[in-house]
Amino acid sequence: MIKETKDGLLVNIKIVPNSSKNDLVKESEFIKVKVTAQPIENKANKALVEFLSKLLKIPKTSIEIVKGETSKEKTLLFKISDEKKMQEIKKILN
Repeated sequence: MIKETKDGLLVNIKIVPNSSKNDLVKESEFIKVKVTAQPIENKANKALVEFLSKLLKIPKTSIEIVKGETSKEKTLLFKISDEKKMQEIKKILN
């Protein structure tokens, strides 16, 4: 689920730590993000932000985990005000 807010884009994702490679898998109800990092000491969350930052070509500081810090299901806020960039991100994630 992707939702536009005044702060940017809210995106629900499901993280899969300990994967063989970093990858983005689109499923009907959510976006699954696979990361190679383990879910220890916040490593998987850091890897998630780093992977999405590179994939979407936005700074890591523009990605915030607003819900689900210790859960596999997370809500991320992409702090973006540029409409064109928002549409690019939606296209990649949808």
